[in-house]
Amino acid sequence: MSTSNFVTKFIKLMLTEFGKIFVFILTAALFVVVAIYVARLLRPKRPTFEKLTTYECGENPEGSPWVKFNIRFYVVALIFLIFDVEVVLLIPWALVYKEMGIVGYLIGAIFLILLAVGMAYEWKKGDLEWARPKIKEPTLEEIKSFDINKEELKTVS
Repeated sequence: MSTSNFVTKFIKLMLTEFGKIFVFILTAALFVVVAIYVARLLRPKRPTFEKLTTYECGENPEGSPWVKFNIRFYVVALIFLIFDVEVVLLIPWALVYKEMGIVGYLIGAIFLILLAVGMAYEWKKGDLEWARPKIKEPTLEEIKSFDINKEELKTVS
């Protein structure tokens, strides 16, 4: 069998296999489109004020739906996800570290130390606190006294 003959048979076989996958995806997409269109044709169209209002767990909505959330919600959620995924990575290590010997134990210990350093950094930075302390802005007198102290340091050196 020549190389070019083998390549053409391989390409035909590959296109056949990918063709099956393409037909499957096309059939699935067509099924979804047809199901949505048929549902749209069959559903009753009786909009009322109650049906058109924003649904909020059975409560009447108050105010604009475009309320800005505090960024703290997102920061706390991201920190939780990061540390949660890292803790999930400890489960396989806990199951096999005895088989890996001292090297496996040291790898896990380094991972735990890095996890603790990351948690300490987040704690020190204040991202684990729900309400951050307000930053005190300097007064005019403090700024003037700082400028005077800077001038004194220049004359000393």
